[in-house]
Amino acid sequence: MALLISRWFFLRCLGSSDYPRVSSQSFRFSNALCSHVFGDRLSSTSGKDESPVLASRRLSTSILTPESSEGAFPSDLLSKNRIVTPERTIGLCQDLVIPVTNFHNEDKGLMVLAGDVFDVPIRKDIVHRVVRWQLAKRQQGTHSTKTISEVSGTGRKPWRQKGTGRARHGTLRGPQFRGGATMHGPKPRSHAIKLNKKVRRLGLKIALSARAAEGKLMVFEDLEIPTHKTKNIVNYVEQMEDKKKLLLVDGGPISEKLKLATQNIHYVNVLPSIGLNVYSILLHDTLVMSRDAINKIVERMHTPINR
Repeated sequence: MALLISRWFFLRCLGSSDYPRVSSQSFRFSNALCSHVFGDRLSSTSGKDESPVLASRRLSTSILTPESSEGAFPSDLLSKNRIVTPERTIGLCQDLVIPVTNFHNEDKGLMVLAGDVFDVPIRKDIVHRVVRWQLAKRQQGTHSTKTISEVSGTGRKPWRQKGTGRARHGTLRGPQFRGGATMHGPKPRSHAIKLNKKVRRLGLKIALSARAAEGKLMVFEDLEIPTHKTKNIVNYVEQMEDKKKLLLVDGGPISEKLKLATQNIHYVNVLPSIGLNVYSILLHDTLVMSRDAINKIVERMHTPINR
């Protein structure tokens, strides 16, 4: 608006080499309009021998810097919208600083998360491979069917080979008979597939980094609760915003109070740090870890792989 008025309207009213001169009445009108737009700011910024038009031109080309005073630029022309800083770039392996709290939402300081564990590039293909490996390895593989030698029944020939007009058969335990054998059926076996240790470790790092990037990773000082009552955990979860399913991870063995308090809540599960895995992280939208659990996970990720 300042550029439009100062550089177009007033130059046209005063006249220059490109615009024709106008009467004094038009100049008085432009001076009044300038005073109406800028008010006292224009008169305070202009000198005694400086015309209002030149002052408005100088004001319109002012640059707002951190060292500028409040009167260096009209406040009504400044935007009152909050400046949004760009989001952090994910996957640069930079250390993260995250606040530490507890179930009572008390401030317990800050904690630095290792960037090579909690800020690695997100790769969906690695996560997919690790999840397939987990689900395949946990299959029992106890399915079994009976072959022709395992089915109970006689082994004699049901009728003679020729002369009856019926199809020839040598046994009634064949797969074409009711109660007979199953051909090429499943037998007990392992469904596990091979996956390198470094890929499994990378999958866990990616899952932790994804939760940290989404703001769904919370660090608690500890997971101690006063009593084993379920209502305490329910109240704690209700105080958290946008938390649908929680996974609590502690550094050592889970305390008996925490086990009893969470065993009847389907949306809260607990795990020790040694049992933390990719599939469990993906099943829960929020990951709550204690300080001890963070240290154990980082130590586990930094341990050399035995070959």
